[in-house]
Amino acid sequence: MAIPARAPRAQPTVLLKRLLVGRPFRTDRARRTLLPKRIALPVFAADPLSSVAYAPAEILLTLSVAGATAYAYAPWIAAAVVVVLLTVVASYRQNVHAYPSGGGDYEVTTVNLGRRPGLVVASALLVDYVMTVAVSVAAGVDNLASAIDVVGEHRVAVAVGIVLLLAAVNLRGIRDSGLAFALPTYAFLVAMVALVGWGYARVWLLGDELRAPSADLEVVGGGTVAGFALAFLVVRAFSSGSVALTGVEAIANGVPEFRHPKSRNAATVLLIVGLISTTLLIGMIGLARLTHLQYVEDPARQIVGAGLDYEQPTVTAQLASTIFGGFWAGYLAVLAATALILVLAANSAFNGFPMLGSILAQDRYLPRQLHTRGDRLAFSNGILFLAVFAIVLIVAFDAQTTRLIQLYIVGVFVAFTVSQVGMVRHWNRLLRTERDAATRRRMHWSRIVNGFGAVMTGFVLLLVLATKFTHGAWISVVAMGLIYWTMVAIRRHYDRVARELDPTGVEPRLPSRNHAVVLVSTVHKPTLRAIAYAQATRPDTLTCLTVNVDETDTRRIQQQWEEHDIGVPLTIIESPYREITRPIVGYVKARRRDAPRDVVTVFIPEYVVGRWWEHLLHNQSALRIKTRLLFEPGVMVTSVPYQLASSSTLDLGRYDEALSRGPSPGPRSAREQPGGRGSSDRGAGGRDAGKRPWVSASS
Repeated sequence: MAIPARAPRAQPTVLLKRLLVGRPFRTDRARRTLLPKRIALPVFAADPLSSVAYAPAEILLTLSVAGATAYAYAPWIAAAVVVVLLTVVASYRQNVHAYPSGGGDYEVTTVNLGRRPGLVVASALLVDYVMTVAVSVAAGVDNLASAIDVVGEHRVAVAVGIVLLLAAVNLRGIRDSGLAFALPTYAFLVAMVALVGWGYARVWLLGDELRAPSADLEVVGGGTVAGFALAFLVVRAFSSGSVALTGVEAIANGVPEFRHPKSRNAATVLLIVGLISTTLLIGMIGLARLTHLQYVEDPARQIVGAGLDYEQPTVTAQLASTIFGGFWAGYLAVLAATALILVLAANSAFNGFPMLGSILAQDRYLPRQLHTRGDRLAFSNGILFLAVFAIVLIVAFDAQTTRLIQLYIVGVFVAFTVSQVGMVRHWNRLLRTERDAATRRRMHWSRIVNGFGAVMTGFVLLLVLATKFTHGAWISVVAMGLIYWTMVAIRRHYDRVARELDPTGVEPRLPSRNHAVVLVSTVHKPTLRAIAYAQATRPDTLTCLTVNVDETDTRRIQQQWEEHDIGVPLTIIESPYREITRPIVGYVKARRRDAPRDVVTVFIPEYVVGRWWEHLLHNQSALRIKTRLLFEPGVMVTSVPYQLASSSTLDLGRYDEALSRGPSPGPRSAREQPGGRGSSDRGAGGRDAGKRPWVSASS
């Protein structure tokens, strides 16, 4: 009667990975469904629309430095932000028509301005993606804290937990499902339209006098602010409010995901998002003024009677509680929708950062590991990098949106400005060859739009650097510089390696002779297999080498050697200081020194264990020997594994399952068995295992 084979047991690490990530996907599942406009809008609009949730707050708290009277400038600052936002939207509409491949700002800049400006934009975008996660999650926690006190008490822990959750979801390869993005985004739009619409209806149609919870607070400024100081403060508030522009570039990067005609649909979505964002921004700033809402940078210092533990509700929370009054369902719906879209905005970076990292890795500016997909067809390494960097920022800045946002705007406007300059160069190049009058008129208009966009965003970038550099923007500038030089260094390394490996003009030359060296720790099955395998390669010379670190062990090896009648002389080298690696390397180098055109092949017998704790019980000197020999020219290192019984419990997951469905492998060939004289399994067995450190478990 046949006995059924026992199913292999999975290692704990494999089980944990399958639990967190899931079973691997086939490569052919990487195809994605194209999106219609009604689904593409919420998919790509989550990031730019979410900026409206914190842009009004940034304008108000910056103006609060001059006291409550400075809030009068808020509508004018919001109007200036709207002008820049619409300019950027118009500029990016030209981008999506000219570059529908989805390369985004990096492609536009690299093609038109060259490699180094492209790297500047790439470094800015990488910083921008990290900041998107940190700022969006922190802002989402702020809104949750306005409704749930315990969230505010554990702000950092909640923010880190959200980032880890987003990373886990993306590692499982759950793609941007249209429905998953559409429902929360449309819920946010409905909630915000209801908030703004009902607020103005109560004030203008019903004649209600609305007062925000902070309207009666006494806010004090930092003293008299006038003249140049006031102008500087207004400019700083404008640069803070410019965060409303973040996320617009995400639509230009996602053109390939739209249905045909791709460029026209992407441009339409850009226009719709721009109009919605401007309407909500102006509407919220207007309601803040009508309700006398006050939002300050330092509540403990600027609000009379506020203690150090005072937590002021967000602008959205104050407006919702004021406009909906006792209707708590509306209040909670607004906060929940706002927090959810902010999380979705952070999730968009988990798609953009790994994709950009993959493109840069393909261009050899980042490690190649970022270009490969994981088990679930996601760029797993890029996802992990983004999560780690975002968590570092969240912890370092205590998940404070206001502090994080100072680092945010620089990278955004660097990418805006440089890419628009690249688009001007693009139109100039096409105009030199285009002869059709109608086409030339369209190109001239597009060049004017992109040129105006470059001037506007460049001006805002200068304002941001001037007003926020000492408030934290310098960190982003330094980070962009470090990323830039890192990418340049990585590219130089890959180029140098490619030049050294280039086979052009090189004729393959066989070595004069091959000298085989088998390392011997004791006489057991792994040693006998290594000797038999070395003999099967038919080397010119074969040496069995052991190091004398203990006289008793060495005599035992000599005795075993004679008992088994192996037939190959045993060479013993002395080690008066009980070292293993240095004598072996010295012996090999001496063989090479005597015959530089010869090759030395070192065979290292190893036995394979299957349980994680068994690895802790066995010496790993074989790894040190192999690592050291890798740096010796003309030396080849061959591991000869011997599988112990515990290694049969290894679980290779889906690959084993797939192989089990195929034809069963035939019997082992004779060459795989330890043949030759003295190669029987009569050796000392496991009792002498580990006598020499280089006989170790193979991981």
